[in-house]
Amino acid sequence: MVTLHMHGRLTIGEQQIKEIVSTVTSKGQVTIPAEVRRHLGVAQGDKLSFVISDGGEVALKTPQYPTVVSLRGTPVALAEDLGFDEMKEIAYEDRLAEKYQPKV
Repeated sequence: MVTLHMHGRLTIGEQQIKEIVSTVTSKGQVTIPAEVRRHLGVAQGDKLSFVISDGGEVALKTPQYPTVVSLRGTPVALAEDLGFDEMKEIAYEDRLAEKYQPKV
């Protein structure tokens, strides 16, 4: 059973969903409403991730590792052992691909 309530609330079965609307500026920027920032636990300068599923749904999340420095001490398993120079070359290629990727 789906029930639509006033103030952007939607009930689907037992789950309540709240919709909060924001406007995109001419520069493509969006103000994240205070309630959403509190829910995510983010503040000025924090990083956010936009996750697009195969079905086209978009989720806004706080990244688990927003910077390379935040990876320090985490166990990582690679498919193969790479030397420092090989890892540096891969990072350089990834950076170039990101920088010169056509804008959509």
